[in-house]
Amino acid sequence: MPCGQPDSGAAPARYVLGVDVGSTVVKCHVYDRAAAVRGSSCRKVESLYPHPGWVELDPEVLWSQFIDVIKEAVQAAGLHMRQIAGLGISTQRGTFITWHKYTGKPFHNFISWQDLRSAELVNSWNKSLLLKAIHVIFTVLHFLTGSDRYLAPSFLTFSTHQTSMKLSWVFKNIHEAEEAAKKNNCCFGTVDTWLLYRLTKGSVYATDYSNASSTGIFEPFMKCWSPTLCNLLSIPMSIFPPVKDTSFNFGSTDSEIFGIPIPIMAVVADQQSAMFGECCFRPGDVKLTMGTGGFWNVNTGEHLFASRGSLYPLIGWKIGEEVVYLTEGSISDIGTAVKWAQDIELFTNVDETAEMAQSIADSQGVCFIPGLQVSGDDPYLCASFMGLKPSTNRNHLVRAILESVAFRNKLLYDIIVKKVHIPLQTIRADGGVSNNSFVMQMTSDLINKKIEKPANADMSSLGAAFLAGLASGFWTDKKQLKKLRRIEAMFEPQKDSEEYRPAMDAWLQAVKHSPHW
Repeated sequence: MPCGQPDSGAAPARYVLGVDVGSTVVKCHVYDRAAAVRGSSCRKVESLYPHPGWVELDPEVLWSQFIDVIKEAVQAAGLHMRQIAGLGISTQRGTFITWHKYTGKPFHNFISWQDLRSAELVNSWNKSLLLKAIHVIFTVLHFLTGSDRYLAPSFLTFSTHQTSMKLSWVFKNIHEAEEAAKKNNCCFGTVDTWLLYRLTKGSVYATDYSNASSTGIFEPFMKCWSPTLCNLLSIPMSIFPPVKDTSFNFGSTDSEIFGIPIPIMAVVADQQSAMFGECCFRPGDVKLTMGTGGFWNVNTGEHLFASRGSLYPLIGWKIGEEVVYLTEGSISDIGTAVKWAQDIELFTNVDETAEMAQSIADSQGVCFIPGLQVSGDDPYLCASFMGLKPSTNRNHLVRAILESVAFRNKLLYDIIVKKVHIPLQTIRADGGVSNNSFVMQMTSDLINKKIEKPANADMSSLGAAFLAGLASGFWTDKKQLKKLRRIEAMFEPQKDSEEYRPAMDAWLQAVKHSPHW
């Protein structure tokens, strides 16, 4: 029976939906009580590039894709909407939109977390005397009080991935948004907030702690939108939504959308959702996601850990009185680089790449330099190959791309070990690139640690479903969720990391020659 059509009897609610609105795809999985996938649907996210460095999403296209994958997944499972106990929504972080409070009309497209329009603003602020003065003031406050709430502002730096500078750009460049904000008629929302607003036809305007803390405008220590940062960047505080628990009854979808109301029981940022899906519930548990980008997350429990440089403190999730904090390090252009290599026909099927890399002893000195965040955040850095020779073939190029992923994993892992003073527990990997055995084995060798790979690599969808299932009573507690985990493979160190030293040293040397290209 097609989803959305009325049936004669009330079918028991025995399934939950996990929808993941990622950077490259929107997908929905229907899960049963054993967390097995009963039906799925997927649509490619269509990014827009109106100017060099700008990355946008059409809100109406994204909305249509979101609704379509839910309907198609339920239909593929052979179910009716009445059998759905709850909906959990995981979304890409930092991508945002602003719209008029009363008309609901957006002032612009979604501005993606990958967008670089704020690059000049970011550079100018990071070099400013005002930011240096802020560093000094908060360093003194931290020294005098010992309070960690002053630690993060003491080395505050801006990046193009953060929402803050792009939002500041909006109010400087989009007159309608600026005028609406002056009259308290402007709404700001990340993808989750916009979807909640649309699903409930404007009756719910909210976000959760994981999404809020990922914007760079939310104060994770105080758990509120940052008045200091907003004053600094001339962003009106009136635009921000209320912040709710991650696993929470946000209300129900309007009955016209799916035929009947569906309870929305969780919204969560995608990396935090993957962390929850991996059941990384203990302090010291580590999640490595290798998708469009790469993200290392460490559960730091009830302690928010701030670090100078490459690591960023986040709220993982809030469920009732429980607040779990994470520390995150990220690397960009992982899945993006692999997809690009496929587009230029270095290989036909992504499944071939591990075999191609393993078919040769080394990359023959070829190094692949990815885009941002190798040795810092240089928004002008372009991807490149170095060390090309007449004898270089496709296998060498593919191996060089995959090696660059493992090398960057090693660099970030070493920073985590050095700066996060919590004994690291299990490392669990997910994301599309975690299906690549060459990258997984090389990473395990380099960090000299076991890495678990789950049977289902779509952890963001599963995490959203788990959180929705807990809020709806579909599952009882985290202990039950742990029993549902299925491990497909365990990668254990097979080589001494020193065997990779010459190749990694050559790669690091190549990276040094790449900035400001």
